[in-house]
Amino acid sequence: MAIITIQPSGRTVECSPGDTVLTALERAGYALPNNCRAGACGECKVKVLAGAFDQGTVLDMALTADERAQGYGLMCMAKPLADNLEIEWGTADARPKLFPPRENMLFVVTDKRRLTPRVMELRLRPLGKPMRYWPGQYVMLGNPDAGIPPRAYSVSNAPRPDGELVLQVALMEGGATSAWVHDTLMPGEGIKLSGPYGTFIGDPAVDSPILCLAAGTGLAPILALTEAAMRRGFRQPVMLLVSARTHEDVYGLGLLAWWRARHRKFDYRVTLTREERDGCLAGRVGDVLPAVAADLSRHTVFAAGSPGFVTASVEAALRLGAKPEAVYTEGFHAQQRPTVVDDEHLLLGGEAA
Repeated sequence: MAIITIQPSGRTVECSPGDTVLTALERAGYALPNNCRAGACGECKVKVLAGAFDQGTVLDMALTADERAQGYGLMCMAKPLADNLEIEWGTADARPKLFPPRENMLFVVTDKRRLTPRVMELRLRPLGKPMRYWPGQYVMLGNPDAGIPPRAYSVSNAPRPDGELVLQVALMEGGATSAWVHDTLMPGEGIKLSGPYGTFIGDPAVDSPILCLAAGTGLAPILALTEAAMRRGFRQPVMLLVSARTHEDVYGLGLLAWWRARHRKFDYRVTLTREERDGCLAGRVGDVLPAVAADLSRHTVFAAGSPGFVTASVEAALRLGAKPEAVYTEGFHAQQRPTVVDDEHLLLGGEAA
């Protein structure tokens, strides 16, 4: 059994005999970028800082002789030859490096359906290469040529081989973009997206119980994060608390029920703030959270929704013992646009009208 150390975070991953480094990282929850898994594309190229490994057969165009001399390797084919292998990937807090955003990517609307009186779902397929993104990130959608300003919408599904993106767009009062999506945009039409943006992705190697708190279309990035966790066989309990005004405002219940039936570690509750209904909690997140998870000292918490909801969720989680560094938030501000931060974590943002 070899130990892979990831720098600069210092996190370690076990690699079973015969496994590639990529396989070991994926089993531990690290989604190292890759495409071909056969040493041909170069997507999984990282620098090996220490330790010997068998690179296997790879194409020269994917890993040049100069790159080999500098210590780089393709992790889809690399197998450790020593007890320890040290690679350079990610950041100091173990989050993955963000994919560079691309502008004006062409997509076709393949489906459009109403989820609630105020929320419309779009299914989009790329006309070119799929957009590479992390679950929890968002894209910019609009039609500037028609006077429709770009607005930010979280992707609600984990990455898929066909590149399909699912967006859930809430109708905002006075929101030209959301009105365009609800009333004008139709299946079969071509659109342009820019992205991905945002850092609401947490630590992909987290191994603690998870609590997700969502209100409105804040459920979108939470769905993507949860789908990704379920897909990779996340072994810790995952609890999702969905807050809405009325039961009519809640969507995705069929999917959540299927996840609960399929994954014994997943569960969810719904709380309503303006009506009472059998099977649902009643009250705001701060009032009902102690009944859902009384001790959050070991949990990682994700909260997404309006700024007011996110603030209340964080305050409630901290009161129940959550550690500040284990709380990740995404507050959706109207008129929000991506904001450049630095070279490492490129962009931040949320969702808008």
